[in-house]
Amino acid sequence: MTRLNIKRVAQVMAVSLCLCANTTGAEEVCDILNGAVIIAQDSSDTFLGKVASSFDSQSIFNEFGTYGNEFSSKSIWNEFSTFGNGFNSNSPFNEFSSSPPMLIKNRKILGYLSANKSIKSSISPNLLKALCKDAF
Repeated sequence: MTRLNIKRVAQVMAVSLCLCANTTGAEEVCDILNGAVIIAQDSSDTFLGKVASSFDSQSIFNEFGTYGNEFSSKSIWNEFSTFGNGFNSNSPFNEFSSSPPMLIKNRKILGYLSANKSIKSSISPNLLKALCKDAF
């Protein structure tokens, strides 16, 4: 992905953050992120699922799957898991993390999954869920 495309993703994410009610912006964000895998920036590059239909077994939106179930130790939605709590330095919910999970598609980093508002090209996990859970 070119630097221009990364800037476009960042712009779309920023617009969506400001204008959550704007359906067109939300659809564009979801289209861009559809199929993106979520990889932690830990020493193992841990796979944390992907942005996909709730019917996909690896989707973070599949409430019955490993990566979307709030009770799974591998799910970002489990507030007691390594990547679901707000204190782990690699968790998308850590508001101060400088190493949140990456959103990768076609072997290119699209941005980051992070509650840290100072991370450029990032989207919070809760906003991502609100915008895209039912979009696919």
